[in-house]
Amino acid sequence: MLFSRLLTPLPSLCAVCRGWGDGAVCASCHARYAGAAARCVRCAVQIPGGVTVCGQCLVHPPDFDAARTGLDYAHPWSTLIARFKFHAALELAGALVQPLLASVQRDPGTLPDLLLPVPLSRERLRARGYNQAWEATRRLARGLALRCDAHLLLRVKDSPHQLELPPEERAANVRGVFAVEPLRRTELHGLHIAVVDDVLTTGATCAELARVLKQAGARRVSAWSLARTPRDTP
Repeated sequence: MLFSRLLTPLPSLCAVCRGWGDGAVCASCHARYAGAAARCVRCAVQIPGGVTVCGQCLVHPPDFDAARTGLDYAHPWSTLIARFKFHAALELAGALVQPLLASVQRDPGTLPDLLLPVPLSRERLRARGYNQAWEATRRLARGLALRCDAHLLLRVKDSPHQLELPPEERAANVRGVFAVEPLRRTELHGLHIAVVDDVLTTGATCAELARVLKQAGARRVSAWSLARTPRDTP
């Protein structure tokens, strides 16, 4: 009896409402701010129910084949993601991953063969001490019983944060920045890869990674993100 009590999770303060709950974000706040929404299967932006592809993707489809997300990049998630990404708030990782995990579990579709995090440069990884995309990736992989790998994708050149640039400059900012580990390129042949990042905005980063992965032999590339910036937000 005592042992079972020790295994019971202790209550914690919700990072959103500051009430007591069972995790970093309480069930009430998840229900209030992370409800299921109809989303474009190509770019994950919110769309009306009954529609599968948004108008922009019909006219200008992205270079990746599909997209999944769990949240809109808006209150309160934008603040929590910034804390997770820039201020080592790793205790938020599980709560931020949960909506995406739940979305995939509700409608798994064709699951990828392999999950890969968007890589950081050595300089940025050294300064930050962790890659937030890998923290999300490994939790998703565990929850979905999928393979993941932190070392197959490389960031071979440091570049300014995408958030520091206007949308029209973001594609150029990531061009030539990524590569596949040269001795492991054959491992990608014929695979469906899901690239995992914290936020999907213009899609420039995932588009460049899709190009690199398909050049290495990947059959299909999906863009998975914890949150999706609404289209009317820069």
